[in-house]
Amino acid sequence: MSLVLLGSTGSIGVNTLIIAKKFGIAVEVLVCGKNIDLLNEQIKEHNPNRVVVADHEDVKRVNHSFVQWGSEAILEAIEASQSELVVNALVGFLGLRPTLKAIECGKWVALANKESLVAGGAFIDTTKIQPIDSEHFGLWYLLQERLVSKMIITASGGAFRNWPLEKLKDATLADTQKHPNWSMGQKITIDSATMVNKMFELLEARWLFGEGEYDAIIETQSLIHALIDFKDGSTTAHFANASMQLPIAYALEKEMDEKILNHVDLLKVGSLEFKEIELLRYPVWEIKEELLKNPNRGVLINAANEVAIEKFIAKEIGFMDISRIIIEAYNRFQIEPHSIDDIFQIDKEVRAYAQQLSFK
Repeated sequence: MSLVLLGSTGSIGVNTLIIAKKFGIAVEVLVCGKNIDLLNEQIKEHNPNRVVVADHEDVKRVNHSFVQWGSEAILEAIEASQSELVVNALVGFLGLRPTLKAIECGKWVALANKESLVAGGAFIDTTKIQPIDSEHFGLWYLLQERLVSKMIITASGGAFRNWPLEKLKDATLADTQKHPNWSMGQKITIDSATMVNKMFELLEARWLFGEGEYDAIIETQSLIHALIDFKDGSTTAHFANASMQLPIAYALEKEMDEKILNHVDLLKVGSLEFKEIELLRYPVWEIKEELLKNPNRGVLINAANEVAIEKFIAKEIGFMDISRIIIEAYNRFQIEPHSIDDIFQIDKEVRAYAQQLSFK
């Protein structure tokens, strides 16, 4: 067995390579962004047939005989590969076309790229998807042949879960990166602070598991990743120490009969703390229910969010303005896509609209 790995130098990619080595899975293609030093280390260890980087100027820095660059090269590499599995750990809307291409080529997709389902869920064959996010993995793990009342995923609450509300408007980029539980990439850590990340994950769950009731709560230690309320009145929770290696292992090796993580020691944990996701702290939550009823509109919030984050990083807007831009764009565009082409057109229009929004 072999795989194509998109986003090899991020945390998902690094953990995927650890699991691939553990199970003797070959790596046919490595795709990475800007971290060429780490990429070269990965090339030396895993010996891929082909490598793709984001920018042309980095090609000469890569220690490999077959190096391509750019988004089209990613699609070409997927199509040319012999691997049956594509691990998509790209960040952002950039990940949608590779997901579509992999499925078109009859490949199985281990998906960590949230934006694929958020923006294009209506046009993706989810029977070809194995989710790598710990929350969706937890739901999948818990599902039984019993009637479900509600599916619940958990949130850490992000960097500002305990901040005084009046301070949020002055939060800086550096503040957003102080995640209380772990270290992640810049964008996803901002998304965690705004709760957009959890909105995306609810949309993903809707596409993966179908119509039904979905919700999220804050569990501050990130030891419970998902819960299911069954119609009989019982609730089952998925406990696991915070590591992406468990869901990745199941995506790469279907029959899991060996230990991947240490068990959660409840005596050492002592107690758990749960919190409601408050609207004043996470204003984007205002559109959660309507969005879950109209999941096709996920492309709107993804496009607006990506622009808003760029503007926040550039210090053009404040932290709380990220949610304002998303809500403004969501209310402005009362449209739904009817095709893949519509997805890319709506994405373009929403980005242009969000770009000109200013709250100074």
